[in-house]
Amino acid sequence: MAELDAARLRDGLAGRYARVDVVETTGSTNADLREALQNGAADRTVLLAEQQTAGVGRRARTWSSPKGAGLYLSIALRPAGVSFAALGSLSVVAGLAAHAVATEAGVDAVLKWPNDMLAGPQRAKCAGILAEAVGGDETAVVLGIGLNVLPLGADVPAGPGGLPATSLAEQGATETDRTTLALALLTHFDELERRWRQSGGEPAAAGLLADYRARCATLGQDVRVQLPDGTELTGRAADLDPDGRLQVDVPDGRRLTVSAGDVVHVRPF
Repeated sequence: MAELDAARLRDGLAGRYARVDVVETTGSTNADLREALQNGAADRTVLLAEQQTAGVGRRARTWSSPKGAGLYLSIALRPAGVSFAALGSLSVVAGLAAHAVATEAGVDAVLKWPNDMLAGPQRAKCAGILAEAVGGDETAVVLGIGLNVLPLGADVPAGPGGLPATSLAEQGATETDRTTLALALLTHFDELERRWRQSGGEPAAAGLLADYRARCATLGQDVRVQLPDGTELTGRAADLDPDGRLQVDVPDGRRLTVSAGDVVHVRPF
């Protein structure tokens, strides 16, 4: 398998990002860029790793990162003019960028709110997103994206709700060169994030929410949502609000808005 071509990435992304680095191995690209931001790293600093030994997803779950099998990258952002409360909607931006890459490679993919991309007829997990705010004097955030490109092997654990893992290659992708895919992913993200930032971090105002709705398989499904405080709600995923938060119709007739949580699709889709 070909290694990521750092020089090609820097050349192809010149003018879009302040810095693009590739490392052979690290614990977590998100953790590395959180520290970098605290030490003054520039807006739009990118770090990619061939392998992560301590990759994490939401709620500190392990993200399997076999060497050379996927794209494991993080982007450090300092989005001036975007409120802390709006940072969570970066998952809309990153989801659309990942979906664009998959569909351009000929893969049937959908988005699962809030931070997953599913692929293939079995709707297995192909990508995950993790946005982490960084404390300090100004709003800063690290956005991590893990995209499975090549077959992962049988020892990769299932996600929440028993969601199996898959990769672009396993779903018949016409392009599996990781440098080419990284260039496409970061180019799409650059263009979408600029729109998001100019809107003040409002997906609807940026014209992104309709696109996300059209690609989101969660809407219309019966769901079980595990909330950050440990409680759970069940109902029908009805819509997204203008900030990209999930609206769930619960059995007593109320419509509740969920800003974060693990969502399990209760019935097939």
